[in-house]
This record gives sequence, structure tokens and C-alpha cells, in this order.
Amino acid sequence: MPVALDPRPRPLDHLIDRGNASAPALILRSETLSYQDLRNRVARLAGWLLTQAGKGARVASWAAKGEVTCLLPLACARAGLVHVPINPLLKRLQAAHILADSGSDLLIGTRSRLETLNQGDLPPGCTAVAEQDLWDLAGEATPLGRSEHDPNDLAAILYTSGSTGQPKGVMLSHANMWLGAVSVAHYLGLEMDDITLAVLPLSFDYGQNQLFCTWYAGGAVAPLDYLMPRDVVKACARHGVTTLAAVPPLWMQLSEVEWPLDATRAMRRLTNSGGALTEPLVRTLRGLFPAARLFPMYGLTEAFRSTYLDPSLVDSHPTSMGRAIPFAEVMVIGEDGEEASNGEEGELVHAGPLVAQGYWRDAERTAQRFRAAPRTSTYGGTAVWSGDRVRREADGLLYFVGRRDAMIKTAGNRVSPQEIEEAALATGLVAEAVAVGVPDTKLGHAIGLAVRPAADFDEEMLKKALTASLPNFMQPRQMRRYDSMPRNPNGKLDRNAILLDFIQ
Repeated sequence: MPVALDPRPRPLDHLIDRGNASAPALILRSETLSYQDLRNRVARLAGWLLTQAGKGARVASWAAKGEVTCLLPLACARAGLVHVPINPLLKRLQAAHILADSGSDLLIGTRSRLETLNQGDLPPGCTAVAEQDLWDLAGEATPLGRSEHDPNDLAAILYTSGSTGQPKGVMLSHANMWLGAVSVAHYLGLEMDDITLAVLPLSFDYGQNQLFCTWYAGGAVAPLDYLMPRDVVKACARHGVTTLAAVPPLWMQLSEVEWPLDATRAMRRLTNSGGALTEPLVRTLRGLFPAARLFPMYGLTEAFRSTYLDPSLVDSHPTSMGRAIPFAEVMVIGEDGEEASNGEEGELVHAGPLVAQGYWRDAERTAQRFRAAPRTSTYGGTAVWSGDRVRREADGLLYFVGRRDAMIKTAGNRVSPQEIEEAALATGLVAEAVAVGVPDTKLGHAIGLAVRPAADFDEEMLKKALTASLPNFMQPRQMRRYDSMPRNPNGKLDRNAILLDFIQ
């Protein structure tokens, strides 16, 4: 039976209370942990964490999917600590920024990743522990029982790129993540016999929710770091997966490989966020998984998720964002601050208990994005003003129009153009650099880098330097050289003109 919609938030570590003790909860490569195993290990890990850091301290993780990265969010929450997951695709410079910005007191990561850090990359007083050594250290710790923390306490900081500058940390409470899990488990109709294949990074809110909503429903999660799309197909067949979440570029890849019957037979639902699905891709997925319900969704880290499209409407309204999810109030606000009329474009504003607590140690950017809810809001309080332009039709369905900022959304990742530009300038090989998002059928947007070369410019050296300093999803796919960069009448670099050069 699907879970009921309970609006009462609880401490995050209570998420694993609902599952049957002997039922599978976490399907790893070498073993399957039951809910009782999960409860025991979360208790012991939380007890050890308390010997390493005091309440409210930040605990960062930088490792691939596995037992530790799956359990840390709940163990940190139980211990009253704040979890800071770092995307394992990030490299030293990005990880060092997140560690410094969050002021992490403890870093748990794979030994190979820890060895890439230089002296000074860790904040003062921060201890690094290799994931491989963790259970030996925590094995003798005193288990910590279920917490009774205030659900409004800070529980996690998720770093997401802004339109300019370095990634910023979004502060999430126990209640934010708990109610997100309840909401998604309810509208997806998750049940105790469901098996979710977790292919998305656990450093994303969408990725973490794969765990949380499944565990809230009492189902099982199989984490997977895949190299090829065929790895996902094989895992679906091996585990009898019923629920698969992905972003459009991955769905595109998955739609191009063969899906045998044993990989699709058990599938009940597909979910998408991180970008819109195209109509042809929707048709392909419906053909590959005829018995599965398809849930297109829209979200932003600052408010977790805002909308979903009911599967019954996907065929008739394939480009719609749908309507607000449970616990979310979604408004379309015009330039005058009032609700836009049906069919008119406005800014998507999200209010309600899913709204995050702001940006970590960044009052200026918090004030820009987290502002008083519109006067017509039912929830009131603080709302997230997304900057995304949408319209609502007479039937209540929402449609995405465009983004106000300069963010590049590629392969489901939000990328700051400035971060790429700074990396290029740091090589000393270019005098000016502009990064833009070039429309791409598979990636959503591919990264284009325009440069004005320095005296000793060498394109191959620049590519090698960027490969060393930026993760794969931030690598430019196209590069253009200018003797004189396009500028607007104000003398600023003209991003629109540069983008047009890439497109033409």
C-alpha cells in the first residue's frame, strides 16, 4: 500500500523506522543490508561521529556511492551534525573550496581522492579519514539511539553552482528533507516491495531523495556508479528494479541501447528532473517501458522540488512541468508582483515547508533569492524566487519558458560560467575567456569556451590544463578563438553575440 501524506516532519534519522526489520534496505555489490542492519550501522556510525565532532559541526564526504555515502546523511543527522556531500566527480580545487567554505571539521573520502589534496586544502582542525578505514574505527563506538532533534535544525549543506562565482551551499533542515521524502514517496506511489536503482549523484537533492523516499516507503535501494548506459540496463535486470530516476542526457543514452525483457519487466515508474524531456524522447521511453508510469518533474535545490506532471497527462501534455507537488505552493508572479494571468509569463516563486534555510554564510545571495512570499501566498513566510520564467494555462498546468540567469545546464548539472572562465584564465594561456551553453540534443547544453589567446597560447596545453582542474561535466566541448572579443555598447563582453557565433 502506498504511503499516506503525513505533514508532520520528524528528525531525518527516523526515515528508516518504517521498513520491516528483515526486509532488504540497501543492496550493495557484496551484500544486502536489511532494515535492522541499517539501523544498527547508522547507530554505530552516529556514535563514532560524536567522538570526532561536536553538535552542529560539518562532516564532508567525498566518495563514490556505497554503504558509507548512503548512511552518512542519516548518521550525521542522528548525531546532530551537518552533512556536506561533495560530488565525487569534482576534483581537488572544487573539493577544497567546498571544504573551506563549509568549515568542515571532518572529511570522509576514498583514499585515492584524499591523496590528491595538497597541504592547506583542509580547513584548520579538519581531520581526513579514509572510507576504507571507517568501519574499523567506528566498530567499537557506542551506538547512538534515535534522535529527538528539532526538525528545523540544520542537517545538510548541498553545494550547487550559482550563475557567477564558486558553488554556494544550500542549507537544508531535517524537515526540508523529511517532507521531501514523504511528498515524493506519496505521489510516486512507492511501496515496501519497490526497488530503486540509485544512479544519480548523492550530492544532489534529487540523488539523495532516491534514498530517502524509498526508505520512507520501506523499499530497497541499489546504488550504482555506472560507466556505460548498458551497466544501468544490466543492474535493472539483476535487481528487478521497479523505480529508475535520471536526467535527460542519461535518458537519451538509455534510449539508444537495447533493453531486454528481464530489464523492463519489473519497472513501475520512471522519473525525470534536471531538464525537460523532449517529445520524441517521451515517445521513445513510453515505447521502451510500456507498463511504467513516467513522471516529468521540475525542481531547484533551494526548494527541493516544485512540480510534477501526472503520468496520465504525459501523452497529451508532454512539454508541461505539471502542477505543484504536495507541501509546495507554486506561484507565477508578474513584474508587478502580482499573480500572472493564465497564459502570461512570470517568475516561478515557491513557498512552503520545502523552502531551504538560505545559502551558507552568504547573506547577500540569500537576500537575493530567498525573499518574502507574495501577498497572495497561502503559506506566507519566506519564498524562493527562482528566476525561472514560466506560464500557467487555464487548466492549471505549468510550462517552462526560460532561465533568467546565465547558468549552463549540462548533463543534469548546473555549471557556473565564471568557474570555467576563471580556470581558463588561471592557466595563463588566455587573456580573456567566456563560457556559454550551446544547445545540444543529448546534453541539454554543451559548454562552449571563447578565448582571446595570450602570447604563448597553445590550445592543446589549455585543454590539458582544464582537464586537470575541472571535472568532466565542466569540460568545454567547443572552443573558439578571437583576436578581439565581441563587446556590447557598455564595453562588457557580449555573451549573446559569442553564443550566436557558436550556434551559427
